[in-house]
Amino acid sequence: MEKTKKMTKRDYYNAILAKYALAEDEKAFINHELELLDKKNSSEKKPSATSLANNKLMATILDEMVSGKQYTCSDIIKSVSECAELSTPKVSYLMNALADAGKVVKTTDKKKTYFTKG
Repeated sequence: MEKTKKMTKRDYYNAILAKYALAEDEKAFINHELELLDKKNSSEKKPSATSLANNKLMATILDEMVSGKQYTCSDIIKSVSECAELSTPKVSYLMNALADAGKVVKTTDKKKTYFTKG
């Protein structure tokens, strides 16, 4: 059984423009709607307040880390004063984001995860 692609608003608007002879005001309306779709899907969105706060925390953690030393999430919570009130999963999320960005190295040894500033 073949799966059919669901048509989007953009597909419908483009099909209408291609198939029918429209008046100029109707074409203008459809083109305006297409522009609104482009604007809605653009990646020029402002970062959220949570994202900005997380970025600030990650920068603070990087500043506090000593190069070459291995840290667990618990070590980060204990050594970085801004992280004292954070949960271990939150710190783990921040550290994994830093690892994904290549700013720290993540290693796992016997179910224990360590982060090292490179």
